[in-house]
Amino acid sequence: MDISLMRRIVIKVGTSTLTHDTGKLNIKRIERLIRVLSDLKNSGHEVILVTSGAIGVGVSRLGLAGRPEETRVKQAAAAVGQCELMALYNKLFMEYGHVTAQILMTRIITDRDNMRSNLTNTFDTLLSLGVIPIVNENDSVSVEEIECEDIAFGGNDKLSAIVADLIRADLLVLLSDIDGLYDHNPQQDPGARLIPVVYRVDDRIRACAGGAGSQLGTGGMVTKLEAAEIASAAGIDMIIMDGSDPARIYDIFEGKQIGTLFPAKKV
Repeated sequence: MDISLMRRIVIKVGTSTLTHDTGKLNIKRIERLIRVLSDLKNSGHEVILVTSGAIGVGVSRLGLAGRPEETRVKQAAAAVGQCELMALYNKLFMEYGHVTAQILMTRIITDRDNMRSNLTNTFDTLLSLGVIPIVNENDSVSVEEIECEDIAFGGNDKLSAIVADLIRADLLVLLSDIDGLYDHNPQQDPGARLIPVVYRVDDRIRACAGGAGSQLGTGGMVTKLEAAEIASAAGIDMIIMDGSDPARIYDIFEGKQIGTLFPAKKV
């Protein structure tokens, strides 16, 4: 991975990274993340943030006991949570002198050539104007996005890889609640070892992936491996890393080994 060529970067942050166990926003961590991303932007990188958390934040804001089962309640929670998330992101990025834009996506956009082209043009124009696009799924509009994994993006892990492909990104970084991909579940096996580099996602690697993610989120290692396949096939390097300390993102650009790297396929 040639760090000197990593100009356009997609950072994906999950619900577990954005919130406390209580479901409330982890403001301290979000502030650190925005500080790091702003600094990367100042250093000449183009930054795109793909964020989860709208439903989780909405659940907390509405005082619900947990992630709802009813689609209509999930959609209502997403509408409330997305508003709060964007207000916070915009406020924090603005403190560092950066302008943000919100892009809410659905699968139908990327499946239609003309809409896909329009979306790519929007991203390119925003980036050329120095804007930081903030992307999420449009859960409040599309029922299928919430209910059907085969129609939806399958979580924001896959969405971030699709975005990275759309905008011809150089690097995709998935911030998670785990250091990377382990050969066994580290929560069950104290002897589990981190896999530093995965050159190919095969059955052996898939067997290392666990199930769903946190209580408020929907992701897991399975969707991260799916994202890795999309990114690698598109010629994009991808890294899974622990997002609890956003300052560790700097380690990537200092050439340090961090998390699990999925190198792009060589043409």
